[in-house]
Amino acid sequence: MSTTTPTIKLNSGYEMPIVGFGCWKVTNATAADQIYNAIKTGYRLFDGAEDYGNEKEVGEGINRAIKDGLVKREELFIVSKLWNNYHSPENVEKALNKTLTDLNLDYLDLFLIHFPIAFKFVPLEEKYPPGFYCGDGDKFHYENVPLLDTWKALEKLVNLGKIKSIGISNFNGGLIYDLIRGATIKPAVLQIEHHPYLQQPRLIEFVQNQGIAITAYSSFGPQSFLELQSKRALDTPTLFEHETIKSIADKHGKSPAQVLLRWATQRNIAVIPKSNNPDRLAQNLAVVDFDLTEEDLQAISKLDIGLRFNDPWDWDKIPIFV
Repeated sequence: MSTTTPTIKLNSGYEMPIVGFGCWKVTNATAADQIYNAIKTGYRLFDGAEDYGNEKEVGEGINRAIKDGLVKREELFIVSKLWNNYHSPENVEKALNKTLTDLNLDYLDLFLIHFPIAFKFVPLEEKYPPGFYCGDGDKFHYENVPLLDTWKALEKLVNLGKIKSIGISNFNGGLIYDLIRGATIKPAVLQIEHHPYLQQPRLIEFVQNQGIAITAYSSFGPQSFLELQSKRALDTPTLFEHETIKSIADKHGKSPAQVLLRWATQRNIAVIPKSNNPDRLAQNLAVVDFDLTEEDLQAISKLDIGLRFNDPWDWDKIPIFV
């Protein structure tokens, strides 16, 4: 990787940058330019998903940067996620092929199971991405697909060279433990909601002891969900204005956002913030050039209240985290 961003060595043998650019909620109108500018700034990891509905535009930005000589494909680490409607083994490759076509790439560096939930299959030509659509208005319908069946389909795609590494997202410890027992290829990465209000130390300890890397999403806590008008987020004090975070930021001459990101990266957890502001893009990337003190880390650890903003129980009483 021709980038100064430190990397995490994955159990698959590949290196994953510890700071990346998250593509969730990046609009179709701005995605191509945002990705291009992020590459110019120095970002090499781009975290996307089928469900985000912007992979064509993300791909445009990536390919324009490659064409302009800003970066080589092998210097990038491109992530996508298998959406819930495509868990049946016969549909996994269809979904991956759609992602690769949209991105205009030959392979992914990392493909995650987005949620451990199997919705009813919706043909790509009927609605893509389907979101919460299961073929019947706003009613949820599920398929009886064990996670290991989906995982075995992903393993085949690794062997075909379409994916370098495979991983999981929004899984709890019990599901991970069970998956590992049946997997031939161990998950390389677990992506979870992780911020000072939701720290999940036991899950992180278990996963890292298993040799599985962790990527944190929503590192700024409620901030990520305010534009979705989440009542839980609207009712929660922002971490940017929290006195603990502000005082640590002032002490180090950094922004609250940089403190929140460094809190993760200092513990070998990757982060995937996004911004369309050039200064903040650079600031978010520069979160490995200072260290928080043990006192700082302990102060932040006291902010944990187990507050989750992204919970499938809110969708249809799906019991992943109950």
